[in-house]
Amino acid sequence: MPDSAPRRDTRGIVAPAELLSRVRFRRHLPAPELRPYLEHYWLLDWALPEPYVSRVVPHPSVNLVFQRYGPLDGSSPARSGAEVSGVGLGLFTKRLEGVGRVCGVQFRPGGFRPFAPARPVSDWTGRRVPLPEAFPDTTAGVTGGVRGGVTGGPTTGATGGVTGGALIDTGPDTDAGIGPDTGPDAGIGVGPESDPGSRAVDEAVLSAVLSPDADHARVAALDAFLLARGPAPDPAAAQARELVELVRTDRTVRRVARLSRLSGLSARSLQRLFAAHVGVGPKWVILRYRLHEALERAEAGTAPEWADLAAELGYSDQAHLVRDFTATLGLSPTAYARELSVP
Repeated sequence: MPDSAPRRDTRGIVAPAELLSRVRFRRHLPAPELRPYLEHYWLLDWALPEPYVSRVVPHPSVNLVFQRYGPLDGSSPARSGAEVSGVGLGLFTKRLEGVGRVCGVQFRPGGFRPFAPARPVSDWTGRRVPLPEAFPDTTAGVTGGVRGGVTGGPTTGATGGVTGGALIDTGPDTDAGIGPDTGPDAGIGVGPESDPGSRAVDEAVLSAVLSPDADHARVAALDAFLLARGPAPDPAAAQARELVELVRTDRTVRRVARLSRLSGLSARSLQRLFAAHVGVGPKWVILRYRLHEALERAEAGTAPEWADLAAELGYSDQAHLVRDFTATLGLSPTAYARELSVP
C-alpha cells in the first residue's frame, strides 16, 4: 500500500547527524497517482562556509536529480542540470561546497520502468546520464512548458552526488544457483560532473523545479513532470515492486531460495525480473538491505554485538558481515562506530 507519509529514517546516509547539521534535507510525498511508483521527493539546500563530503550507501532505487550549483539570486553564474541516476553499486561520496540546491525523485525499486519502458532498468545501473537519454522529449528545443531538462553525459566515476568499493554479487548464491550481478561500478547522486557538451535540456523544467523557494511549488513541478510521462501499467513491474518490499520488510528473507519459494518463481526467473525492473539481482537487494540495517545499528549509540547482529541479519558468521561492511564503507563496523562517537 502506498505510504501516507514520507519515510523519516536516515537509512543509507553515512553519519547522518553530520550531514543534517549542515544542509536542509526534506522529503515529500508525490501526488497520489504516483505513490505506487515513487518512494518520495527529496529536497536539499545548502549554504556552506566550508566544504563537506557527504557519503551515502544507495538504496536499490533509480533517482531523477535536478540540481543547481551556485547562487539563486543571479549574483554569479550558476550551473543547473538534471539526470537519471541508476542504482548505485557502492558507497557514493560528494563534496558539497558553497551554495546549492537539489530536487530529487526516488523511485520505488521496480517503479522507474513504467515511466521509461523502452529499456530494462539494468541499463541504467551504475550510470548517471542526462535526462534526455531516458526521456527524449526533454531535449532543449523539442518541446516547451514543463517538458524540459538539462545538460550532461554519462559518467563512470564513483563520485558526484549526495549519495566507491563496489557491493555486487561476487559469486554464486549457493541457495539459488545464480551467478553474480553485473554492471559498472559507479555511484548515483547529484553532481555537476555530466558533460556540458552533450544533449542539453529545455530550461523550462529546470526553472520550474529549481527556482521556487517554497517546497510545495517544487513538489508540484515534479508531479507535473512525471504525470505528463506516464506511468504505463506493467504487471511485471508491479510484481517486482512487491517482491522488493517483501525483502525489505520480511526478516526471514535472507536467501534468494527463500524468496523463490515465497514468490513461486525460479531463481533464474527472479534474476530476469529484477534485472528488467529493479536493475540489480535479488541477492544484491537482500545484501543491501542487510547492510543498511547494520549501518543503522552501528549509529544507534550503543555498539551492537556484531556476532549476534550477523546471525540476525542472515550472515553465516560475523566475518562475512564485517567483510561486506568494510568493502562498502572502507572501514569496519567497529571503526565506523568509533568515528561516530568522536565529537
